[in-house]
Amino acid sequence: MLQIVLAATLLALQAGAVWAALRAIRNARTPQGAVGWVVFLIAAPYLALPVFLFLGHSRLPGYVTARRSSHASIATQPDFDPGWRTDSTRLPDRLGRTLAGFERMAGLPAMSGNALRLLIDGPATFEAIFAAIERAERYVLVQTYILRDDDTGRALQRRLIDRARAGCTVRLLYDAIGSHRLPDSYLAPLREAGVIAADFHSLRKPHSRFQINFRSHRKIVVVDGHAAFLGGHNVGDEYLGRDARIGRWRDTHLVVSGPAVAQLQLIFAEDWAWATEERLDLAWHPAPAAANMDALIVAPGPADVLETGSLYFCNAIHAAQDRVWIASPYFVPDRDILTALSLAALRGVDVRILVAARRDNLFVWLAAFAYFDEMLDAGVRIFRYTDGFMHQKALVVDDAFASVGTLNLDNRSCRLNFEVTALVFDDGFARTVAAMLDEDFTRSQAYATRLAEAPGLLRRNGARVARLMAPIL
Repeated sequence: MLQIVLAATLLALQAGAVWAALRAIRNARTPQGAVGWVVFLIAAPYLALPVFLFLGHSRLPGYVTARRSSHASIATQPDFDPGWRTDSTRLPDRLGRTLAGFERMAGLPAMSGNALRLLIDGPATFEAIFAAIERAERYVLVQTYILRDDDTGRALQRRLIDRARAGCTVRLLYDAIGSHRLPDSYLAPLREAGVIAADFHSLRKPHSRFQINFRSHRKIVVVDGHAAFLGGHNVGDEYLGRDARIGRWRDTHLVVSGPAVAQLQLIFAEDWAWATEERLDLAWHPAPAAANMDALIVAPGPADVLETGSLYFCNAIHAAQDRVWIASPYFVPDRDILTALSLAALRGVDVRILVAARRDNLFVWLAAFAYFDEMLDAGVRIFRYTDGFMHQKALVVDDAFASVGTLNLDNRSCRLNFEVTALVFDDGFARTVAAMLDEDFTRSQAYATRLAEAPGLLRRNGARVARLMAPIL
């Protein structure tokens, strides 16, 4: 009897693997992803099938349609003042075309009249965010991927409760996977005070309870429609360098004022409507800032018609004439981005990639080494940040424009997560970001080791295996 049950179980797993392979062929976003899944599922069905249940879904039935319906519903709310639309004729022709590409991706116009300021590392970031929340008079909107029940999380909790009791509308959106350790005891006092807190997938559950794609990786704070924040920091003690296992945490955030606040608020409102079906009563006309920077909020996601995350990187890289510097903790790019980086370096552009030397995800960390040889051959310079863990997501092109947000240089950010970044077409801001990254390079080690010469069997062999999983990393 036991043998019959075992045989039936094995047969069911093999049949499940065939089903999953057919599903991968039908739904994978790239041919490489489809081939990778099919080979994995057929060669090792008992191992691959559970992995596929967690990671193999790049689309959900009805998901894209519902998500875009949410966007269409919310997008009718704001009426962006055409008087503040960026005059692209003021830009050189090549930059005007680059900006037009970003606007098409975003579905929004770039706006003048903004002020954007870097917040470097956790202390400066949370000090600015908490101070803004304390000044709130009408509403506070908070979206994060990771929310911890620790000192930093409770500091946010206290301020949200205070503002709710003062009569402000307070909305908190978190991701159930990123915040899987968040206890009900953290949320209960918020809800008692009138804060409405929701999981991004609270209404529309994933197709499978195992499914961990389609995460909301965005980090957004909006206060009264006049001040906003976005960047790499989640909410937890480690982002202030308080986790001894991680050490110093290097990250970058932005504080925004001006019309770009309404664009960032629009992204939150769309996500909130998706999660709760509530349409918020918000202020959509922030006053312009004296700094008068041109800015555009780009928010790639898996419901986009095109591969917006990958196109964002490619458009920026192709625009570079003198330099393109990209900081990302992870480096698992798709073929299009690899080609764009190689071509830029071959054209003589100073191409630099800053990644984290310390690891927080073994497979993603290993996979990067399998790409470095190709980059080094093309003349791309690789730097590994050694002064703690580097988590920022920043990009600068020439002295023309820069971007700070949540997009990692990997397939998960480009295809499977909801992300957000602020593009700033301002030479002064671009030079400021370049100076920040230049300082980071001094705390990094230039990397020129070929994979065949890398120390340790794990790195030499594991990198090649990890790269096979690149479409889902």
